[in-house]
This record gives sequence, structure tokens and C-alpha cells, in this order.
Amino acid sequence: MRIAVTVFLTDQTITPVRLARELEARGFAGLYLPEHTHIPVERTTPYPAGGELPAEYGRTLDPFVALGQVSAVTEHLHLGTGITLVAQRDPIDLAKQIATLDHLSGGRFTLGLGFGWNKEEAADHGVEWGTRRELVRDRVALMRALWAAEPTAYEGEFGSVRASHAHPKPYRDGAPRILVGGAAGPKLFAHIAEYADGWLPIGGRGLSESLPVLRRVWEDAGRAASDLRVVPYAVLPAPGKLAHYAELGIEEVVLQLPSADETGVLKVLDEYAPYL
Repeated sequence: MRIAVTVFLTDQTITPVRLARELEARGFAGLYLPEHTHIPVERTTPYPAGGELPAEYGRTLDPFVALGQVSAVTEHLHLGTGITLVAQRDPIDLAKQIATLDHLSGGRFTLGLGFGWNKEEAADHGVEWGTRRELVRDRVALMRALWAAEPTAYEGEFGSVRASHAHPKPYRDGAPRILVGGAAGPKLFAHIAEYADGWLPIGGRGLSESLPVLRRVWEDAGRAASDLRVVPYAVLPAPGKLAHYAELGIEEVVLQLPSADETGVLKVLDEYAPYL
């Protein structure tokens, strides 16, 4: 099983370069970074985990800039977002960022995408909350048109692009690996089967019940069973938990690191070493 990590990197934590070098030297498989562009002070949306929103949410580094640094100082470490708020980004600009990072890293990038939870943040980007899932679906299709081998036009419900010259292309034909985050449900699973390579289930709970459902939806959509990737995300590890994932056929897991300074992060990496 490949062991990757995720962390809220901020202006007060360990730096992307220092963390990247430690992860590669220790044998971790990858680094996934989250994003929030800003956190409005007048926030009415409750924090999904309950309680007060941790301060790091309003201090998060841009994941693509940070992962660009990570790519430059590593050779094998996989890079990912967990997650990119696609609804809040211009899809033409985002397609260029993704393709550039994937090209420069030699195909090491995974686009973890999600739909968001903070209504105020999304509203400042002009996102209509009730249609954000359809907006993300539409923007992924637009980006795929720009990543296509030949100039390809796209006309969607929320946006369009003319047939264009758009380089570089993602390292893998068509698109980088795309994983969708979110809670289990018929709508999420239908979207995963339609336009993604798999699922990023946050916390990794309930997979014994949800995985068979996703696999059935996936195969009913005509997708090959062996192509589905499920990557439990932001997991606090325990030997029994990782063994359970392995029994379910899961090949990669992303462990949660604290949003801390160098000393704090390296201490937890030491604690995670046995899982490698």
C-alpha cells in the first residue's frame, strides 16, 4: 500500500520544500494539498467537523504554487490536490495550471477535486450553491477539451471554449488522474463514474458499505472494474485500519499531518514511519 500525506501548509508551518525533501527521503508516496482562497469573517456556514474553524483554513497556501516548489525538489514524490475547489476557479486558467504542473513533474500530478462546504467563500466567487456540482462537472469537461490531442471546442451549460491550441498537455493522454472528494451518495457516485478515475473519501469511514455500491455504479457505467481508484483521505492511521483497507483492495491511503512547524510535522512523520 502506498502511503501519502496531506497537510494544511500555511505561512506559519513547515515549508513545502522542506516537507517535500523529508517525504521523499523517508519513502512516502505523495503529498496532497488542500485549498481555500479566503475565509469570510462573516461566516454562517458551520464547520463540517464541528466546533470552531481552525485558523489554518484562512492561511492556506495556494496548492499549485506550493506543489510547483515540491515538484522542483523531488523526483519520485507524487503530487496532488485534496481538494481543488473547481467551481471557484476559471477553468481555462486551471486547465493550464494543471497541465503545466503535470508536464513539469513528469506525470506525477493527481487532481483531487471537490464541491466545497463554505457557502460564503463560494458566493464571493459568484458560485450558485445549488448548482455547484453541475458547474464542476461542466468545467471538467471544458478542461478535457483543452487537454485533448487536437483542438477541440466545448459548449456547456456554464461555459464554453473555442477549438484552441493549448499546450502543454497532461503527461497522460487526455487528462491527469482525477479523484472526486465528497460523502457517499448516488449523485456523487454517478459523477465519479462519468468523468473521474476514482474517489477520495475523507476519513475513510464506512467503506465496507459504500465501496460495493460505487463499484456497481462504476461498472454499470461501462467502466472497467480494475480502473477504479479509491484513496481514503485525511486518515489518522492505525494498523487495523490500514489492514482493513488492504482487504478492501485499496492500494493508496493519504494520512493527515498536523498544520504545524517543522518540529511538529517531523515528529508525526517519525510516528508514521512504521506504516511504510
